[in-house]
Amino acid sequence: MNKFPQQNVIVSLSIIRYKKRFIPFALLAMAVHRLPLLITKGCTFRKLLGSGKNGEFTLQPDLQQWALLTVWKTQDDCDRFYRTSFIARWWHFFGCELWTITCEPLSSHGQWNGKNPFATDKQKSSYEGPVVVLTRATIRLSKVKSFWKHVADVAKMMAEAPGYITSFSIGEAPLFLQATFSIWQDADSMKTFAYQSQQHSQVIRKTREENWYSEELFARFIPIKTDGTIKGKDPLKSRKLKVES
Repeated sequence: MNKFPQQNVIVSLSIIRYKKRFIPFALLAMAVHRLPLLITKGCTFRKLLGSGKNGEFTLQPDLQQWALLTVWKTQDDCDRFYRTSFIARWWHFFGCELWTITCEPLSSHGQWNGKNPFATDKQKSSYEGPVVVLTRATIRLSKVKSFWKHVADVAKMMAEAPGYITSFSIGEAPLFLQATFSIWQDADSMKTFAYQSQQHSQVIRKTREENWYSEELFARFIPIKTDGTIKGKDPLKSRKLKVES
């Protein structure tokens, strides 16, 4: 377990990887898990999500890899879900590999299905340390071709950017409901890539000029802890992160 400073207001992302022979049950889970999530105590927002191949930004889905994004009223609610819920038992029964990162919202603007589930009035301008970034958009069908023409190359550039640690491409639908969950050494690294990379800046301008999105959201988080592995390792374990133990 890789621990970070404990905070309040909890957001968790789990990356779930099924064995190949259990892919039919992974697909079934996208339907079966909806009701338990709706009635789970303390869960204020939940999204069952697919994944790009090997977690990369691509139209090709990875039927072994899936994700669950949740927002919780308290850490206790979150911990209880991962210990005792029907969904946690499902993952265990099918021998899934599970990696979960737990975070606290740092800032958020935009909407997801008409609301901002990560809105916070707390100011943490003095925070220095690793930062988690979620970018999510509903792409207009008329702009899908332009989106994929430009954004896939930007994702490759991001993976080579100084301060980049890891990322996961996730979404509700691979063609036009897309999200990227990335982790950076610090906010400065993320901002340098976002605003000083010429190609990335050009793509941002195009999104505004050509009105690619009907809905979008950008959020930053403080990581609290990670649990488990994906493909045999914790993506953050070997990194020198600026956190207190």
